[in-house]
Amino acid sequence: MLMRTDPFREFDRLTQQFFGTHGTTTRPAAMPMDAYRDGDDYVVRFDLPGVSAESIDLDVERNVLTVRAERQAEFGDDVEVSVSERPRGVFSRQLFLGDTLDTDRIEAAYDSGVLTLRIPITERAKPRKIAIGSRDEAKQINA
Repeated sequence: MLMRTDPFREFDRLTQQFFGTHGTTTRPAAMPMDAYRDGDDYVVRFDLPGVSAESIDLDVERNVLTVRAERQAEFGDDVEVSVSERPRGVFSRQLFLGDTLDTDRIEAAYDSGVLTLRIPITERAKPRKIAIGSRDEAKQINA
């Protein structure tokens, strides 16, 4: 139902670990994500600590969901920084949503640094029972 569309994310993470470039790369760090089915909804949760709700932007075009957020520096230009390990800048993540998800009814909530999206599963994708008739019933219908 849901696929990540950033095939280079894991490669970037491994490169950053190996070369110790975490935080100094020009590519922003990815948003950690959980995705799971909960009843008739698909739930996607993104960790965005320190990001204001106003800086989060959600877009759906066709079946591609784009999440963008920005974390700005909390200190001014005249401050001498001793350690700066928290990533800042613009974060972006794109997800391919399957045809079984209703992109017109996505609900979004942001609480305690976690963005939660609830995406309903379309009616046609929900499991349903199919009645099995007998051969005699089929003959009566066709007669």
